[in-house]
Amino acid sequence: MTTAPSDDSALKAKHRAMWALGDYPAVAAEVIPELGTVLAGAVAAGPGVRVLDVGAGSGNAAIPAALAGADVVASDLTPELLDVGRTLAEQRGAKLTWEQADAEALPYADASFDAVMSCVGVMFAPHHQPAADELVRVCRPGGTIGLANWTPQGFIGQMFAVLKPYAAPPPPGAQPPPLWGSEEHVAALFGDRVTDVVAQRRTVRVDRFATAEEFRDFFKAAYGPTIAVYRNIADQPDKVAALDEALADLGRRNDLGRGAMDWEYLLYTARRAG
Repeated sequence: MTTAPSDDSALKAKHRAMWALGDYPAVAAEVIPELGTVLAGAVAAGPGVRVLDVGAGSGNAAIPAALAGADVVASDLTPELLDVGRTLAEQRGAKLTWEQADAEALPYADASFDAVMSCVGVMFAPHHQPAADELVRVCRPGGTIGLANWTPQGFIGQMFAVLKPYAAPPPPGAQPPPLWGSEEHVAALFGDRVTDVVAQRRTVRVDRFATAEEFRDFFKAAYGPTIAVYRNIADQPDKVAALDEALADLGRRNDLGRGAMDWEYLLYTARRAG
């Protein structure tokens, strides 16, 4: 099996802690709930299909896949998110397995799933090639790989660009998450190991926020990456004020003056070759 670099434990611990900050399950449930259902449908989750959700979080895609009748394993690096997912699944009557796992070193046998999917999850693994290798490895030949990833040009890609000047420098070798929303980048990661590729740029309508300031304040309180950046500049009030205004301006530039936004993502599906 592929293993993560031996000196990576501190980085992974930092990632686990970041996604445990705030309330990511609220982001998934209140801001982008339809994304998971779209992805579960794209991989044809249903009876007789064994599905692995990588970076499953609180089950935005895993729970709809299970409700469709699939045999689902939801895996994530952050156990706090899985704990929330278990509760949500029970409330919705979904039966599935929840397991802590590193997307760059999945604890599953080769070719053990009919479909492997990730809904804005695997894109946040710091090393893209090992993560892509693992998605392919655990999918059976002829099985489906399905991804929903924020694009560099879309709203979340723009948000990460706004955050970057205020964030701590990324560790050596870590790659920007929105690259997973580039068709060319994903094609390079998978190479000739996949066939029947369908890559579609789509948008999800976000109407959770009435104003740009409401969006900013929600993400300051609930979204781990944003919280981490604000903590990085907490002792620099001028930078905090500047970032406050930059995030509000981002919302205004993306039509929040009308009470809704459209966030672009890449819906990608392919068959594992072989």
